[in-house]
Amino acid sequence: MSTWNTSIKQFEGYLQLEKSLSANSVEAYSRDISKLRQYLDISKLPASPAQVTTRILRDFLAWLGELGLSATSQARTLSGIKAFYSFLIMEDLLTLDPTDSLEAPKTGRKLPDTLSYEEITQLLEAVDMSTNEGTRNRAMLETLYSSGLRVSELITLKLSNLYADQGFVRVTGKGNKERLVPIGRDALKYISFYLSGVRCHLDIQRGSEDTIFLNRRGTGLSRVLVFTMIKALAAQAGIRKTISPHTFRHSFATHLIEGGADLRAVQEMLGHESITTTEIYTHLDRDYLKQVITEFHPRS
Repeated sequence: MSTWNTSIKQFEGYLQLEKSLSANSVEAYSRDISKLRQYLDISKLPASPAQVTTRILRDFLAWLGELGLSATSQARTLSGIKAFYSFLIMEDLLTLDPTDSLEAPKTGRKLPDTLSYEEITQLLEAVDMSTNEGTRNRAMLETLYSSGLRVSELITLKLSNLYADQGFVRVTGKGNKERLVPIGRDALKYISFYLSGVRCHLDIQRGSEDTIFLNRRGTGLSRVLVFTMIKALAAQAGIRKTISPHTFRHSFATHLIEGGADLRAVQEMLGHESITTTEIYTHLDRDYLKQVITEFHPRS
């Protein structure tokens, strides 16, 4: 059986020469297979194309879902992998097709809606920046989308953990595990507006001095406030999808992955429990994570 590299090159040649697909289409197919290869590497499954089983593929799809990829995107990825294995069978390079009994994920079954970049922009622009709350809310939403934070991580962000010059923020996630996450220029710009135009005028209460985002009374925000604010903005912007703060996290991951970002880097930034204890991720270069954001995030 051929190696991955040889099989993929043969598959790409088939798509170009016999199916007459465009270079972009061929690249999209290759990207689908690349996702599977990265999963095998991350999961420490040294599987050749012939060793990939239906069970492995089911786990792979579930992993994409945990990462934040929508059911539609999962189905599109599976379609590319199915085409790859159909080619291997057709060329007698493989005798069993592990994708045969695999069904595409049903849309909307488990994951919340993901916003398109246009919808993200629409929602952000619905914020009334003429008010103090609006200035704060725009900074919070930019931060959510820029760094893929959980709402609990957003409302507990510390001034002392914001490294604006380096373009990073230190986040405390589940289990009090800390991680460094790149933060984009747009988010930093609106945080700066908020800090210099709103927060500095608040009567900040004891215990909240280091918390970035505060209410008008100078204390920390609740999760409910952020949920309510986003629901109201979505209605105002005419977005009919069911969205929450977590929608921004899913959108962050989906937009990066669909743009071609490395899955391991995205997982590192999301801080999933399933991978934060895995040794391989502790060696990712922070400059590389920042490069991923710069190259693939729409609002970097």
